[in-house]
Amino acid sequence: MNKTINLLERAFNEFNAKGMLKFIPDELTIRILFHLYFGKKLNLKKPATFNEKLQWLKLHDRKDIYTKMVDKIEAKEYVGGIIGREHIIRTLGVWNSFDEIDFEKLPEQFVLKCTHDSGDIVICRDKSNFDFNSAKQKLTKGLRTNFYFVGREWPYKNVKPRIIAEEYMSELSTDLSDYKIHCFNGIPLFILVCKDRFSSQGMSEDFFDAEWNHIQVKRPNHHLSKLAIDRPTQLNTMLEYATLLSKDIPFLRVDFYIIKEKVYFGELTFYPASGFARFDPEEYDELFGEYLKLPNERG
Repeated sequence: MNKTINLLERAFNEFNAKGMLKFIPDELTIRILFHLYFGKKLNLKKPATFNEKLQWLKLHDRKDIYTKMVDKIEAKEYVGGIIGREHIIRTLGVWNSFDEIDFEKLPEQFVLKCTHDSGDIVICRDKSNFDFNSAKQKLTKGLRTNFYFVGREWPYKNVKPRIIAEEYMSELSTDLSDYKIHCFNGIPLFILVCKDRFSSQGMSEDFFDAEWNHIQVKRPNHHLSKLAIDRPTQLNTMLEYATLLSKDIPFLRVDFYIIKEKVYFGELTFYPASGFARFDPEEYDELFGEYLKLPNERG
């Protein structure tokens, strides 16, 4: 019986991600997905945990500007207009399909990605050895996918699918730290530092508070860094920028890189892991939930 139930759960998750269950309302889908990931009912009347509140926000906090903020092209203009365009990685081109790309006009190194989802990234380090067929297959598949259906993250629903080419930043292909600043009601409180992407042990994740005190919490499938992580000299700058970008938003994660002592914008995320990530220890789900005040909880 349990094996049959697990198969049905995986099938639902897969079919939903492909948009095959688009006829099911968002709230019902989110409730089912939440139960699949956490093994318990989702409380939307009185959400308490961080993940529960992210699900509430998916359904009840829908502003048109959010769509622009998750579009990988539009977000650059939006963020650059607030913190300065010198912090934006340069765009080399934008196309509606892979066949439209004029590769002769691109430099020897570049990065291709879809503008409307997460994960469809192709890195070209040497154009003479670039696997065009593999890149076309991956990006064309990405263009046909509406990332909204994966976790019913509303901001992605109406993002126009396109392909963007960005300047190749060699540092991004090495062990560069990714600073993911978690902002609660416009206040940056926690920083998740991701490192060791290319390590045989997999990526490490470490949480810090805004004063750079290490917090002993992690998400499953990741481990804490074995080495101490120094406080970045640009921390205050990143916190200042994150504050500006998260103004009047219940929750927003603002990602930055530091390349050659300069802060670069990464992306904006409204629902980390789509609100389906466990914490170890589990009580941090409730602790982060206490910091996140929903519109109906504010005095």
